[in-house]
Amino acid sequence: MNTAAYAPAKGMTWVPGGTFVMGSEHFYAEERPARDVTVEGFWIDRSPVTVAQFRRFVSETRYVTVAERPPDPADFPGADPAALVPGSLVFHKTRGPVDLRDVRAWWRYVPGACWHRPEGPGSTAAGRHRHPVTHVAYEDGAAYAAWAGKELPSEAEWERAARGGLEGAIFAWGDEPAPNDRMMANTWQGEFPWQNLRTDRYEGTSPVGAFPPNAYGLYDMTGNVWEWTTDFFKVHGEAAEHACCAPGAQPGERVARRVIKGGSHLCAPNYCLRFRPAARQGEAVDTSTTHIGFRCVVRAPGPAED
Repeated sequence: MNTAAYAPAKGMTWVPGGTFVMGSEHFYAEERPARDVTVEGFWIDRSPVTVAQFRRFVSETRYVTVAERPPDPADFPGADPAALVPGSLVFHKTRGPVDLRDVRAWWRYVPGACWHRPEGPGSTAAGRHRHPVTHVAYEDGAAYAAWAGKELPSEAEWERAARGGLEGAIFAWGDEPAPNDRMMANTWQGEFPWQNLRTDRYEGTSPVGAFPPNAYGLYDMTGNVWEWTTDFFKVHGEAAEHACCAPGAQPGERVARRVIKGGSHLCAPNYCLRFRPAARQGEAVDTSTTHIGFRCVVRAPGPAED
């Protein structure tokens, strides 16, 4: 059956409802425990929202992203008002090995960085219209979704979609990271954060659809960019000691954190083996970065229910 004829919007795919094992016992603490979770069927974007799609949204609504707004001094008591300028977090590759416990070695707050100036003033998103939009905070993703008549996915919906029906598989495509030496996602090869071998041909984001889809026909469910979900972050077992490449608020801080899923082009096995469906991190809702985007869902009857 051609589900495209039933899709509520162009570029969406039906994910059947059911019960699946969510999480993992074998990797990071925040993924535990593995447990049975049931979701209803839903429609989901085949790819992350692109720069071109987000540009259309901004053009029609005049929306201003969180990264483009001056920070509210009330949210930063004691801060120098001159330092409270619009901007976003940009990744900078280091010149050599660094202490992996200190994310400040590779993350910099860059005034003027935003979705259409990804590296800051003087940079441009030109030529990246098919790349996932980045430098979007949770509020920005939710605003786009509402404009498009959609919603952001829950964590369970996102993981159900990412698994593609492969129950218990480590990756979205199976258990081998690179079957037959074929790279299956845009991730970091080499020693993070200084040596990127670019075995997958990319440094930074890649055009959506550059790698094979999963069994549900969904692209870039892991790697490329982390994706926002609606769930507030909490650990189900022992607490995670730190977030590997999410530079936002940590437990106990004032800013709420939502779950991001899927890993990104900055995930490397030597540091952040999180380009897996079970992987999860908490990101501060007011944070935007080089490597976080989103995709949307529609909770509507599927083709078998019409």
